[in-house]
Amino acid sequence: MKERLGELMVPMLIGMTERGPDSAGLAVFGDSLADNARKLSLYSGLTDDGADFNWHGLTHALKEHLDVDAHIDVKHNHAVLSFAVSPELVKRWLRENHPKLHILSTGRTIDLYKDIGTPAQVAERYDFKSMKGSHLVGHTRMATESAVTPDRAHPFTAGEDFCLVHNGSLSNPNSIRRKLTPAGIHFETDNDTEAACRFLEWRLREGDDLEVALQKGFDELDGFFTFLMGTPEKLALIRDPFACKPAVVAETDDYVAIASEFRSLAHLPDVKHANVFEPAPEEMYVWNA
Repeated sequence: MKERLGELMVPMLIGMTERGPDSAGLAVFGDSLADNARKLSLYSGLTDDGADFNWHGLTHALKEHLDVDAHIDVKHNHAVLSFAVSPELVKRWLRENHPKLHILSTGRTIDLYKDIGTPAQVAERYDFKSMKGSHLVGHTRMATESAVTPDRAHPFTAGEDFCLVHNGSLSNPNSIRRKLTPAGIHFETDNDTEAACRFLEWRLREGDDLEVALQKGFDELDGFFTFLMGTPEKLALIRDPFACKPAVVAETDDYVAIASEFRSLAHLPDVKHANVFEPAPEEMYVWNA
Protein backbone atom coordinates (compact mmCIF):
# COMPACT_ATOMS: atom_id res chain seq x y z
CA MET A 1 0.00 0.00 0.00
CA LYS A 2 2.93 2.34 0.64
CA GLU A 3 3.76 2.50 -3.08
CA ARG A 4 0.11 3.05 -4.05
CA LEU A 5 -0.80 5.54 -1.35
CA GLY A 6 -1.42 8.51 -3.64
CA GLU A 7 -3.05 6.43 -6.36
CA LEU A 8 -5.64 5.09 -3.90
CA MET A 9 -6.18 8.45 -2.20
CA VAL A 10 -6.94 10.60 -5.26
CA PRO A 11 -10.37 9.02 -5.96
CA MET A 12 -11.20 9.48 -2.28
CA LEU A 13 -10.40 13.20 -2.52
CA ILE A 14 -12.29 13.68 -5.78
CA GLY A 15 -15.25 11.74 -4.37
CA MET A 16 -15.67 14.50 -1.77
CA THR A 17 -15.81 17.33 -4.34
CA GLU A 18 -19.42 18.21 -3.52
CA ARG A 19 -18.43 18.58 0.13
CA GLY A 20 -15.43 20.77 -0.69
CA PRO A 21 -15.10 22.35 -4.13
CA ASP A 22 -13.06 25.40 -3.10
CA SER A 23 -9.65 24.03 -2.19
CA ALA A 24 -7.83 20.80 -1.40
CA GLY A 25 -4.68 19.64 0.28
CA LEU A 26 -2.56 16.67 1.23
CA ALA A 27 0.02 15.96 3.93
CA VAL A 28 2.02 12.80 3.27
CA PHE A 29 4.36 11.12 5.76
CA GLY A 30 7.31 9.41 4.11
CA ASP A 31 10.78 8.17 5.04
CA SER A 32 12.36 10.18 7.82
CA LEU A 33 15.39 12.39 7.27
CA ALA A 34 18.44 12.07 9.50
CA ASP A 35 18.17 13.44 13.05
CA ASN A 36 20.00 16.66 12.18
CA ALA A 37 18.09 17.28 8.92
CA ARG A 38 14.78 19.02 8.32
CA LYS A 39 12.59 19.96 5.38
CA LEU A 40 10.18 22.79 4.71
CA SER A 41 7.19 22.64 2.39
CA LEU A 42 6.98 26.01 0.65
CA TYR A 43 4.35 27.78 -1.48
CA SER A 44 5.34 30.49 -4.00
CA GLY A 45 1.87 31.37 -5.31
CA LEU A 46 1.76 34.61 -3.31
CA THR A 47 5.09 35.86 -4.66
CA ASP A 48 5.40 38.10 -7.72
CA ASP A 49 6.83 35.20 -9.75
CA GLY A 50 4.26 32.59 -8.69
CA ALA A 51 4.95 29.23 -10.31
CA ASP A 52 8.04 30.77 -12.00
CA PHE A 53 9.72 31.42 -8.67
CA ASN A 54 13.50 30.85 -8.87
CA TRP A 55 13.77 27.89 -6.49
CA HIS A 56 17.31 26.96 -7.49
CA GLY A 57 18.35 30.58 -7.00
CA LEU A 58 16.98 30.23 -3.48
CA THR A 59 19.25 27.28 -2.72
CA HIS A 60 22.24 29.19 -4.08
CA ALA A 61 21.38 32.18 -1.87
CA LEU A 62 21.11 29.94 1.19
CA LYS A 63 24.58 28.61 0.45
CA GLU A 64 25.98 32.09 -0.07
CA HIS A 65 24.44 33.82 2.94
CA LEU A 66 24.07 31.01 5.51
CA ASP A 67 26.55 28.42 4.22
CA VAL A 68 23.62 25.97 4.03
CA ASP A 69 23.66 23.13 1.51
CA ALA A 70 20.02 22.61 0.54
CA HIS A 71 18.15 20.32 -1.84
CA ILE A 72 14.96 21.45 -3.58
CA ASP A 73 12.18 19.29 -5.03
CA VAL A 74 9.76 21.44 -7.06
CA LYS A 75 6.15 20.80 -8.09
CA HIS A 76 4.49 23.80 -9.79
CA ASN A 77 4.33 26.57 -7.16
CA HIS A 78 5.24 24.25 -4.27
CA ALA A 79 8.66 22.96 -3.27
CA VAL A 80 10.18 20.84 -0.54
CA LEU A 81 13.45 22.32 0.75
CA SER A 82 15.75 19.92 2.66
CA PHE A 83 18.84 20.88 4.68
CA ALA A 84 20.91 19.88 7.72
CA VAL A 85 20.80 22.94 10.00
CA SER A 86 18.30 24.40 12.46
CA PRO A 87 14.99 25.00 10.69
CA GLU A 88 14.51 28.21 12.67
CA LEU A 89 17.66 29.64 11.10
CA VAL A 90 16.36 28.94 7.58
CA LYS A 91 12.82 30.10 8.32
CA ARG A 92 14.06 33.37 9.78
CA TRP A 93 16.17 34.00 6.67
CA LEU A 94 13.21 33.18 4.40
CA ARG A 95 10.92 35.58 6.25
CA GLU A 96 13.49 38.37 6.04
CA ASN A 97 14.38 37.84 2.37
CA HIS A 98 11.24 36.28 0.86
CA PRO A 99 8.31 37.46 3.01
CA LYS A 100 5.72 36.37 0.42
CA LEU A 101 7.04 32.81 0.32
CA HIS A 102 4.64 30.83 2.52
CA ILE A 103 5.98 28.09 4.80
CA LEU A 104 3.43 25.26 4.85
CA SER A 105 5.10 22.66 7.07
CA THR A 106 8.29 21.74 8.91
CA GLY A 107 9.65 18.35 9.89
CA ARG A 108 11.64 15.24 9.08
CA THR A 109 8.84 13.19 7.51
CA ILE A 110 6.01 15.46 6.32
CA ASP A 111 5.50 16.98 2.86
CA LEU A 112 2.48 19.25 2.44
CA TYR A 113 0.67 20.54 -0.64
CA LYS A 114 -2.50 22.64 -0.65
CA ASP A 115 -4.09 25.14 -3.01
CA ILE A 116 -7.36 26.61 -4.20
CA GLY A 117 -9.29 24.80 -6.93
CA THR A 118 -11.36 21.65 -7.15
CA PRO A 119 -9.86 18.46 -5.68
CA ALA A 120 -9.28 17.09 -9.19
CA GLN A 121 -7.44 20.24 -10.26
CA VAL A 122 -5.24 20.34 -7.16
CA ALA A 123 -4.50 16.61 -7.36
CA GLU A 124 -3.45 16.95 -11.01
CA ARG A 125 -1.42 20.12 -10.38
CA TYR A 126 0.78 18.42 -7.79
CA ASP A 127 0.62 14.85 -9.09
CA PHE A 128 -0.95 13.47 -5.91
CA LYS A 129 -1.38 10.05 -7.54
CA SER A 130 2.40 9.50 -7.48
CA MET A 131 2.76 10.21 -3.75
CA LYS A 132 4.27 7.41 -1.68
CA GLY A 133 4.53 7.04 2.07
CA SER A 134 3.31 5.25 5.17
CA HIS A 135 0.16 7.36 5.60
CA LEU A 136 -1.40 10.65 4.57
CA VAL A 137 -4.09 13.14 5.51
CA GLY A 138 -6.10 14.82 2.76
CA HIS A 139 -8.95 17.30 2.73
CA THR A 140 -11.39 19.16 0.52
CA ARG A 141 -12.87 22.40 1.78
CA MET A 142 -16.10 24.34 1.38
CA ALA A 143 -15.18 27.64 2.99
CA THR A 144 -17.65 28.90 5.60
CA GLU A 145 -15.45 30.42 8.32
CA SER A 146 -12.78 32.28 6.35
CA ALA A 147 -11.67 33.28 2.86
CA VAL A 148 -10.74 30.83 0.10
CA THR A 149 -6.95 31.14 0.03
CA PRO A 150 -4.16 28.54 -0.02
CA ASP A 151 -3.02 29.36 3.52
CA ARG A 152 -6.55 28.78 4.83
CA ALA A 153 -6.91 25.44 3.06
CA HIS A 154 -6.38 22.20 4.98
CA PRO A 155 -4.34 20.41 6.26
CA PHE A 156 -3.10 22.82 8.90
CA THR A 157 0.24 22.21 10.58
CA ALA A 158 2.04 23.44 13.68
CA GLY A 159 5.39 22.58 15.17
CA GLU A 160 7.09 19.69 13.38
CA ASP A 161 5.52 16.67 11.66
CA PHE A 162 1.98 17.30 12.88
CA CYS A 163 -1.11 18.07 10.81
CA LEU A 164 -4.85 18.34 11.28
CA VAL A 165 -7.93 18.49 9.05
CA HIS A 166 -11.36 19.50 10.28
CA ASN A 167 -14.95 19.09 9.20
CA GLY A 168 -17.12 21.42 11.25
CA SER A 169 -17.03 24.79 12.97
CA LEU A 170 -15.57 25.86 16.31
CA SER A 171 -17.36 28.45 18.42
CA ASN A 172 -14.37 29.47 20.57
CA PRO A 173 -11.30 29.88 18.31
CA ASN A 174 -10.74 33.44 19.53
CA SER A 175 -10.56 32.37 23.17
CA ILE A 176 -8.06 29.66 22.18
CA ARG A 177 -5.96 32.33 20.44
CA ARG A 178 -6.09 34.56 23.52
CA LYS A 179 -4.99 31.64 25.67
CA LEU A 180 -2.06 30.60 23.48
CA THR A 181 -0.70 33.98 22.32
CA PRO A 182 0.95 34.78 25.70
CA ALA A 183 2.76 31.42 25.38
CA GLY A 184 4.49 32.78 22.29
CA ILE A 185 2.32 30.93 19.78
CA HIS A 186 1.85 32.87 16.54
CA PHE A 187 -1.29 32.55 14.40
CA GLU A 188 -1.13 33.09 10.64
CA THR A 189 -4.83 33.06 9.68
CA ASP A 190 -8.31 33.70 11.06
CA ASN A 191 -9.31 30.09 10.40
CA ASP A 192 -10.90 28.25 13.32
CA THR A 193 -9.08 25.03 12.37
CA GLU A 194 -5.71 26.70 12.91
CA ALA A 195 -6.72 27.40 16.51
CA ALA A 196 -7.45 23.71 17.09
CA CYS A 197 -4.24 22.65 15.34
CA ARG A 198 -2.04 24.97 17.40
CA PHE A 199 -3.81 24.01 20.64
CA LEU A 200 -3.21 20.29 20.10
CA GLU A 201 0.40 20.77 18.97
CA TRP A 202 0.97 23.01 22.01
CA ARG A 203 -0.20 20.18 24.28
CA LEU A 204 2.18 17.77 22.51
CA ARG A 205 5.02 20.28 22.90
CA GLU A 206 4.21 20.57 26.62
CA GLY A 207 4.74 16.82 27.01
CA ASP A 208 1.32 15.26 26.48
CA ASP A 209 1.12 12.20 24.28
CA LEU A 210 -1.39 12.35 21.45
CA GLU A 211 -4.17 10.67 23.40
CA VAL A 212 -3.85 13.03 26.38
CA ALA A 213 -3.73 16.05 24.05
CA LEU A 214 -6.93 14.91 22.36
CA GLN A 215 -8.67 14.40 25.69
CA LYS A 216 -7.79 17.98 26.62
CA GLY A 217 -9.15 19.01 23.22
CA PHE A 218 -12.54 17.61 24.21
CA ASP A 219 -12.41 19.84 27.30
CA GLU A 220 -11.17 23.03 25.59
CA LEU A 221 -12.48 23.04 22.00
CA ASP A 222 -16.13 23.98 21.70
CA GLY A 223 -18.29 23.47 18.62
CA PHE A 224 -18.97 20.85 15.98
CA PHE A 225 -15.98 18.91 14.72
CA THR A 226 -14.59 15.79 13.23
CA PHE A 227 -10.80 15.98 13.47
CA LEU A 228 -8.28 13.76 11.69
CA MET A 229 -4.67 14.19 12.81
CA GLY A 230 -1.39 12.82 11.52
CA THR A 231 2.01 12.38 13.17
CA PRO A 232 4.94 10.32 11.91
CA GLU A 233 3.78 7.35 13.97
CA LYS A 234 0.00 7.72 14.20
CA LEU A 235 -3.34 8.67 12.68
CA ALA A 236 -6.02 9.83 15.11
CA LEU A 237 -9.72 10.55 14.67
CA ILE A 238 -12.15 12.20 17.08
CA ARG A 239 -15.68 13.59 16.87
CA ASP A 240 -17.43 16.05 19.17
CA PRO A 241 -20.08 14.84 21.66
CA PHE A 242 -22.92 15.44 19.16
CA ALA A 243 -21.12 13.78 16.21
CA CYS A 244 -23.13 15.75 13.67
CA LYS A 245 -20.21 15.96 11.23
CA PRO A 246 -19.99 12.69 9.29
CA ALA A 247 -17.16 10.17 9.22
CA VAL A 248 -16.83 6.56 8.13
CA VAL A 249 -13.90 4.19 8.61
CA ALA A 250 -12.89 1.08 6.64
CA GLU A 251 -10.38 -1.25 8.30
CA THR A 252 -8.66 -4.26 6.73
CA ASP A 253 -5.47 -6.16 7.52
CA ASP A 254 -3.73 -4.00 4.90
CA TYR A 255 -5.04 -0.49 5.49
CA VAL A 256 -7.23 1.96 7.39
CA ALA A 257 -9.15 4.50 5.31
CA ILE A 258 -11.31 7.36 6.59
CA ALA A 259 -13.71 9.63 4.71
CA SER A 260 -16.83 11.71 5.18
CA GLU A 261 -18.90 9.30 3.08
CA PHE A 262 -18.61 5.66 2.04
CA ARG A 263 -18.67 6.56 -1.66
CA SER A 264 -15.09 7.79 -1.27
CA LEU A 265 -14.07 4.37 0.06
CA ALA A 266 -15.98 2.20 -2.39
CA HIS A 267 -13.07 1.84 -4.88
CA LEU A 268 -10.54 0.59 -2.31
CA PRO A 269 -9.15 -2.95 -2.59
CA ASP A 270 -11.25 -5.60 -0.84
CA VAL A 271 -13.42 -2.95 0.80
CA LYS A 272 -16.39 -5.35 0.65
CA HIS A 273 -14.69 -7.40 3.33
CA ALA A 274 -13.51 -4.45 5.41
CA ASN A 275 -14.76 -3.60 8.87
CA VAL A 276 -16.75 -0.48 7.99
CA PHE A 277 -18.12 1.62 10.86
CA GLU A 278 -19.15 5.11 11.93
CA PRO A 279 -16.94 6.43 14.75
CA ALA A 280 -18.77 7.06 18.01
CA PRO A 281 -19.08 10.57 19.48
CA GLU A 282 -16.41 11.74 21.93
CA GLU A 283 -14.35 8.59 21.39
CA MET A 284 -10.69 8.42 20.42
CA TYR A 285 -9.54 6.29 17.48
CA VAL A 286 -5.77 5.99 17.08
CA TRP A 287 -3.93 3.82 14.57
CA ASN A 288 -0.20 3.20 14.43
CA ALA A 289 1.31 4.04 11.04
